[in-house]
Amino acid sequence: MLLEIITPDQKVFSGEVKLLQVPGLDGSFEIMHKHAPVISIIGKGQVKVITQSDEKQYFEIEGGVVEMKNNNIILLAEHLVRKE
Repeated sequence: MLLEIITPDQKVFSGEVKLLQVPGLDGSFEIMHKHAPVISIIGKGQVKVITQSDEKQYFEIEGGVVEMKNNNIILLAEHLVRKE
């Protein structure tokens, strides 16, 4: 599935992923291949991305919105910091 992570300043990530984990307002949740369509507000916390090559990437966000539709995910983040 294609994931795009976007802030007001730039596109931070774009690529094929196996899994996206985001901090929901009531706890974290995961989006995987063929997930049902969803739009959700996300809170402050850690975003975990697992790419098709099993590479794990982590980001800290201040909040935002995530949309999953037709195996495409767009995460709009207010502020984001890539963690190593």
